[in-house]
Amino acid sequence: MTAISSSTTAAAAPVTGTAKTIGADFNMFLRLLTTQMKNQDPLDPMDTTQFTQQLAQFSQVEQSMQQTGTLRDMLAKLNTHDMMLASGFIGREVAVTSPLAGLTSGAPAHWTYTVKGEPASGTAKIYDAANQVVRTIPLSEGASGELRWDGMRSDGQRASDGVYRLVVATQDAKGLSLDTTILSRGTVSGVESGSDGAMVNVNGERFPLVKVASVLGKAVK
Repeated sequence: MTAISSSTTAAAAPVTGTAKTIGADFNMFLRLLTTQMKNQDPLDPMDTTQFTQQLAQFSQVEQSMQQTGTLRDMLAKLNTHDMMLASGFIGREVAVTSPLAGLTSGAPAHWTYTVKGEPASGTAKIYDAANQVVRTIPLSEGASGELRWDGMRSDGQRASDGVYRLVVATQDAKGLSLDTTILSRGTVSGVESGSDGAMVNVNGERFPLVKVASVLGKAVK
């Protein structure tokens, strides 16, 4: 399902209203200038320096408004292009640069991680939306790994469907902490458009299109 956010359309309203106001003021300024020039004393003509400066300022503002409108149109076209690109991901498995992953009754929460360095030990903790640890999993040695969580909590109960966050803590042989990059994986079920651009829905969680690190092929059955 594709949803179009109203925020994109609403953002254009202030610019349009400002453009109308500037246009009305500019027309009024020209009428006043023309009237004063018609009624000026030929023996004592008015100083047009100030009017010339104001005319130049109005011209600059008008050009700026035109550029703003052009930029808005370009952004709208880019957003449409991103939506078309994102729609091609529907039904496919993707990897997203995020520690957040969705858990549903039909799909486990799925992550991959890469450790910078040579880990000697490590643990993975899964947090719920309330920032509570629901599962702690010891990790085997290795600089990379994959974790599929079926929702089983540490207390033996199944966690409810929702979005969960993975935190990986690893140490090298000297006990020093190592940096870890985490990707969440899942199937794209839909795309949306909003103020942040095109968004993909992966296992119930929305991610910006720019967060998609790779497309892994067809959805895993």
